[in-house]
Amino acid sequence: MTESDQHLRHRQSFGAAADAYAAHRPDYAPAAVRWALDPAPGRRVLDLGAGTGKLTGCLLAAGVEVVAVEPDPAMLAELRRELPDVRALRGSAESIPLPDGSFDAVLSGNAMHWFDLDAAGPEIARVLAPGGVLAGLWNLFDDGVGWVAGLAEVGGSAAIGPRDVPAGWRTGTAVLHLPPSGGPARFGAAEQAEFPHGQRRTAESLVATLGTKAGMLVMPEAERRSRLDRARAYLASRPETADGEFVLPLRTGVLRARRL
Repeated sequence: MTESDQHLRHRQSFGAAADAYAAHRPDYAPAAVRWALDPAPGRRVLDLGAGTGKLTGCLLAAGVEVVAVEPDPAMLAELRRELPDVRALRGSAESIPLPDGSFDAVLSGNAMHWFDLDAAGPEIARVLAPGGVLAGLWNLFDDGVGWVAGLAEVGGSAAIGPRDVPAGWRTGTAVLHLPPSGGPARFGAAEQAEFPHGQRRTAESLVATLGTKAGMLVMPEAERRSRLDRARAYLASRPETADGEFVLPLRTGVLRARRL
C-alpha cells in the first residue's frame, strides 16, 4: 500500500465509527475558538470537515453564523441529528459547495491534516471574504502530565501519535497544514497558539476515545482489541484514573492565517 493509499484509508475510516466519534471525542477550548475567530472581519463561519459537529457546537456557543460541510455521509448524519438547526452540507475541502466570498472565517477541527491543500487552499481562499481567517484547531493530549505520557507509550502511535501531543504539533503542523505563505491561495504567515482544555472521562470512556483514532480504526480487529486492552489495564493501574471520573488534560492547539 502506498503512502497516498494509506492516507486515504485513514481519512475514510471515521464513518464506520461515527456514533462513537460523536459520543467520545472532545469539544474545543472556548478560548481557542475565540482566538481563532478574533481577526475575522465578520461573523459568517464555515466549519470545514465538520465531522459530527464537535467544533460546530462550539461555534454556535460563540454566537457566530455557522454552515458545516462534511464529506462522510455517516458523520454528516450524526451532525444533523445532534444539531438539526445548523445548515449542514455534503462536500469537501477540495470542492466546497458554496459561493465565492461567503465567509469571514473557515475553521476546521481535527481535520485540516486530511486536506489536499494543493486543491483545498484555492477553494478555501475562494469562499473567504478579503481579510478572512483560516484556522485549524486540534485537541492535544497534554503529555506534560505523567500519566498521560505513560498512556501515550502504552497506546502507541496509532492511538496517540507524534502530532497528538503539544511538542510534535508545534514542530510539524504549521509546515504541513496551511497553504504556503504567498502562494496561489494567497494566505499570510501562520500563527500558532495553545489553550488549556480538559474532558471528563472514565477509564472506559477514554479507551473508547482512543478507539476512534484513525490508526486504531484501520487495524485488524484482534490487534485493535489488544491495544485497547493494554490501555485499559494501564488506566486501571494508575491512581489518577482507576476509579470513577477524572479530567483528561488536553490542550487545544490553533493554527491560523489570514487571506490576503
